[in-house]
Amino acid sequence: MELRLYDTLTKEKRPFVPLDAANVRMYACGPTVYDFAHIGNGRAAVVFDVLFRVLRHRFGAEHVKYVRNITDVDDKINVRAARDYPGVPLNEAIRKVTETTYQQYQDDVTALGCLAPTVQPRATEHIPEMRAIIEKLIAGGFAYAAEDHVLFSPQAMNAANSALPRYGALSKRSLDEMIAGARVDVAPYKRDNTDFVLWKPSKPGEPSWPSPAGITVEGRPGWHIECSAMAWKHLGEKFDIHGGGIDLVFPHHENELAQTCCAFHSDRMANVWMHNGFLQLESEKMSKSLGNFFTIREMLADWPGEVLRLTMLKTHYRSPLDWTQKGAEESAKTLDDWYAVAADVEAATPPPAVVEALYDDLNTAQTLAELHALRNAGSSNAQKLREFAGSLRLLGFFSESAEQWKSRKQQASGVDVKLVEALIAERTAARARKDFKESDRIRDQLAAMGVTIKDSKDGTTWEIAR
Repeated sequence: MELRLYDTLTKEKRPFVPLDAANVRMYACGPTVYDFAHIGNGRAAVVFDVLFRVLRHRFGAEHVKYVRNITDVDDKINVRAARDYPGVPLNEAIRKVTETTYQQYQDDVTALGCLAPTVQPRATEHIPEMRAIIEKLIAGGFAYAAEDHVLFSPQAMNAANSALPRYGALSKRSLDEMIAGARVDVAPYKRDNTDFVLWKPSKPGEPSWPSPAGITVEGRPGWHIECSAMAWKHLGEKFDIHGGGIDLVFPHHENELAQTCCAFHSDRMANVWMHNGFLQLESEKMSKSLGNFFTIREMLADWPGEVLRLTMLKTHYRSPLDWTQKGAEESAKTLDDWYAVAADVEAATPPPAVVEALYDDLNTAQTLAELHALRNAGSSNAQKLREFAGSLRLLGFFSESAEQWKSRKQQASGVDVKLVEALIAERTAARARKDFKESDRIRDQLAAMGVTIKDSKDGTTWEIAR
């Protein structure tokens, strides 16, 4: 059974063969920590968490290294710090902002069922690596210093007589198309409009470090060089998988690939580039101007994290995801059932059909179809039920017991649990004495409270109606 992954660079799905099966390495772009992460960021976290779990399942947990970076130097962070901590030295204010927002992100993606990556490097802790790559690029003729800036030249990359990839190969754009489709900073010190910043001088009060290339004024890195440096530090010059949202293909990942390949004279940075599709809400693009921009934290106030996770996994990761209220409600009902029947069941190894679906480029939609079939088979087959439980644990579900799930859901509903239990007891007594009028009255009272009851030979159970 082979694992097949889709590569954005080659636009093909092919067998995944790691550079070293004893040291499988993946990198995914993490958050810029200036505010709460939005639900689209949450989708990326869930997608690459599933990939991390699948790789661990195939190669062994001790043989997989997952790096997800933290961008903690950025203009938006500077603005937030100055706004929230007036009078506090900027560097100190920045640290307060990044520490707070980093922990918020950690809490949010943990609630979505994501495992902690192996390493979570901060950009500001990798300035020496950034300077080293920049010096290599200058020495190779791919970058130049001008007016206290250092810039990368895509033209120089494409003119090089070597095995380097063509600049634009990842996004499948020509230089002219990239100029037309990007916000290109026009500056007199640029040799060409496509040249992008590797290093720039810091403004007064901004974070700053000694500059490379013999520049005497202190400065700070550009965005793209940060990920190249962190990936090199923790995964090497070439590694297995680089992931992120589809919006990062250009310019961020295109520029990362260019910098790394030119610095190390390599034909590849990562053997596989993987990108998840956009997330929209009720068929509309998420936008603050439309009033449909939601953070993970806001969504978690309405739904358990596993409901959000399941809703995301219903759609293949490369496809756009249309988030709907109806879809979330269906996920909640599904999880209520799954928890009730299997959360406390001893897990067994997932069956081949589930694994094959996951190994087919993380086909979670097909995986869920296999899970529904396994759930039905588990009604009369204890081994199938154990396999069902094991499959869900592999996907990052069942973080609680069945009782904890039910209890937390009831508490979140605001329903008075003691009152509900008392009314059900009264109804049971009324049914026993064949007072069906009273029994129906209590049932209607419970329904008005948002409680649905279900009678069976084993007694009466209840749940919050959605």
